[in-house]
Amino acid sequence: MIKKITFAALMLISFMSVTAQENIYGFKVKTLSGTSANLADYKGKVVLIVNTASKCGLTPQYEGLEALYKKYKDSGFVILAFPCNQFMGQEPGTAEEIQNFCSSKYDVTFPLFEKIDVNGDNAHPLYVFLKEKLPIEGKNNIRWNFEKFLIDKNGVPVKRFAPKTKPEFIEQDIVELL
Repeated sequence: MIKKITFAALMLISFMSVTAQENIYGFKVKTLSGTSANLADYKGKVVLIVNTASKCGLTPQYEGLEALYKKYKDSGFVILAFPCNQFMGQEPGTAEEIQNFCSSKYDVTFPLFEKIDVNGDNAHPLYVFLKEKLPIEGKNNIRWNFEKFLIDKNGVPVKRFAPKTKPEFIEQDIVELL
């Protein structure tokens, strides 16, 4: 006998499978160009995951992020950027507009992924996982654009950084994991 599964039951099953996960390697994402990517492709690397926006007061952090990426990419470090329009509509652009902005204004060469939600009912499962693994006292939402999650070589989230934390202030944490 087949029973009808409610939306709430599906969400609970999805949430349970996300929270049971121990690392980022089971997540599939889409690149900014729309192709599928598997985070397992980053096994053995130190990863910094950042939600980004092009029209934010923190957008100049792209410069520091790119400097870190260029400095350590050959040592096994990568930055994965996920544009998000949930904070005062500060990432309104299309995928093409985001790509053009990042490459022309900040010469970004690290991977950019599709625009996602990081909070709320439609939050991407990767961000549900990250928030679960590295909670903040009180409510656990992403606070603003450019909140950062540092992931070790085993794909395990190890540290969460506030949006205003400049990339150069997390360099030592990256070096320690490399």
